[in-house]
Amino acid sequence: MYAYGMSVPLTLTKSPADLPLLATQFKALGDSTRLELMINVASSSGAEACVCDLTPDTGLTQGTVSHHLRILVEAGLLERAQRGKWAYYSLTQPAREILSSMNITIPIKTITEANC
Repeated sequence: MYAYGMSVPLTLTKSPADLPLLATQFKALGDSTRLELMINVASSSGAEACVCDLTPDTGLTQGTVSHHLRILVEAGLLERAQRGKWAYYSLTQPAREILSSMNITIPIKTITEANC
């Protein structure tokens, strides 16, 4: 389903200012549920997804999924846009660069029926 490899190098700097953020991002991605959510957001139609569309695939409650999404937002990997009562999530540029550096190929899927 996904191809993994490290063909594109991830540039790490020795800047002390960058290390805490990078550590936070890797820590957030170290959880399999959060990595799955990132991949699901990236593969969603329009590269954004509502929490109600992400919840069914995880087998977790909406509250738990929202908690994981909040951690990804705080790590600077996802952006959150409020539209009415629904929250939509999309990848940030640093998240795209991290996934690209891991050479993760993400198939784009189209949501035929929204869960909202």
